[in-house]
Amino acid sequence: EATLDLAERRRIRSAIRELQRQELERDEEALASKRFRPERGSHRQDNKENWPQSQHLEEEQQTALAALSQQLEAITDVEELTKLLRAAGEYEERKLIRAAIRKLRAEEVKGEALS
Repeated sequence: EATLDLAERRRIRSAIRELQRQELERDEEALASKRFRPERGSHRQDNKENWPQSQHLEEEQQTALAALSQQLEAITDVEELTKLLRAAGEYEERKLIRAAIRKLRAEEVKGEALS
């Protein structure tokens, strides 16, 4: 507003718009980097400290699932498997039991088809 030269005013307004555009781009980049930044820095450190313990727990879970899988192979009654399914708490256990139920039902259907 201090100058009366219209060409100079246009250059000033253009420079102001360019600065505002650059500032907006910087703000958008900062927001995007915050939004999509993985929050795993401290989590990685926790994993390093707890890795042996978590590895041990995972091995125990795999052993328990293998034992359950052998138990399920011995069971030939869908009702008994259904009871086990209702009592199971872990996702992987439920997954194995459902697979055993499907297998038994498929064998029943196959046996009926042969009869």
